[in-house]
Amino acid sequence: MRRMSKVFLKGLAAVLPVFVTVYLVVWLARTAEDVLGGILTVLLPESWYVPGLGLMLGVALVFVVGVLLQAYLIRRLFGLGEGLLQRVPLVKTVYSAVQDVMAFVSRDGGSQESQVVLVRLPLGETEAKLLGFVTREAWEGLPENMGDRETVAVYLPMSYQIGGYTLILPRKHLEPVDMGMDEAMRFAVTAGMSTQGGGGASQHKQAE
Repeated sequence: MRRMSKVFLKGLAAVLPVFVTVYLVVWLARTAEDVLGGILTVLLPESWYVPGLGLMLGVALVFVVGVLLQAYLIRRLFGLGEGLLQRVPLVKTVYSAVQDVMAFVSRDGGSQESQVVLVRLPLGETEAKLLGFVTREAWEGLPENMGDRETVAVYLPMSYQIGGYTLILPRKHLEPVDMGMDEAMRFAVTAGMSTQGGGGASQHKQAE
């Protein structure tokens, strides 16, 4: 019975990440199809619409927005729209949080790698190291006692949870890590059991 349970858990560990990933992709695709496809059925003749056209329109719109934002005038207009959103009490909180997260994770590869650090903290007679991400180095526009040129804000994710802590620390307590953000995040949220090129299941197999 114990062997059967072990085999089942191995299979679950292999299948569950694939299932969750496919489910989220399908959910996003279906949502885009439902919303944009519904608009297209109103604008286009019924014979012109085929399933999947809404999803294709969504992908095209995102790409077009990315291209248009390369122009200064479009960026200015987009900024004015953002300013209006950030004046609405509840909307500005959600919008700003999502905007900041997307800006953080969409940095280029070189910038991402420079943001992964180890935070050295005393733990009894030894020293602990926590994997973190530098999220802020400049403090303009914030209260003076928040930070200075010698301090940075570091986000410490929690393993197997959506959450974490943001610490404001002196640079001398940080140790840069030559690791990409995606790889470092996988390592952190899976408690060190998943890294690039090998997941938890493969490491368990090697251990055996």
